[in-house]
Amino acid sequence: MIDPILRDAESKMAKSVEHFASELASIRTGRANPALIDKVMVPYYGTPTPLNQLAQISAPEPRLLVVQVYDKSQLGAIEKALRSGEQGLNPTNDGQLIRVPIPPLTEERRKEYVKLARHKAEEARVAIRNIRRDELHRIDQMQKAGEVAEDESKRGHARLQKITEAQIERVEALAARKESEVMEL
Repeated sequence: MIDPILRDAESKMAKSVEHFASELASIRTGRANPALIDKVMVPYYGTPTPLNQLAQISAPEPRLLVVQVYDKSQLGAIEKALRSGEQGLNPTNDGQLIRVPIPPLTEERRKEYVKLARHKAEEARVAIRNIRRDELHRIDQMQKAGEVAEDESKRGHARLQKITEAQIERVEALAARKESEVMEL
């Protein structure tokens, strides 16, 4: 009876961790990473469109991103969107490609990015705990309705806690790895 609830909880928590990992990918490190500019919104014929739908983004060198635009008429709009983004990038356009040099981070900027990573990690932990709370409530409701026995309910609580701890450990590991990447020179 409780197994579907636990599987559901684990699935939701895993999705929270995946979302956290994608959020971390957008935080800048000292190296070039295509995920850094994937989600930059570009006005494409009046519609805000993510850059990764308008161009191929690659990192041929550790400090350079290359954007190959599918529609050459959009080079100027993409270059402008990259320049106005919060990453502080200065792209250059040669008529065919957009080259985006990634400047090294200052110590102050590194600390800001570490703070941001920690904040996003806390949001992920809160999301996981909220899922745990909701699922514990479902188990308790099942017990009150007489669908499961008290000892089965307690075992479900313990298993849900173990699942929660495992997912929070994954968040901690991802956050620690990102912090070390950001602080690396």
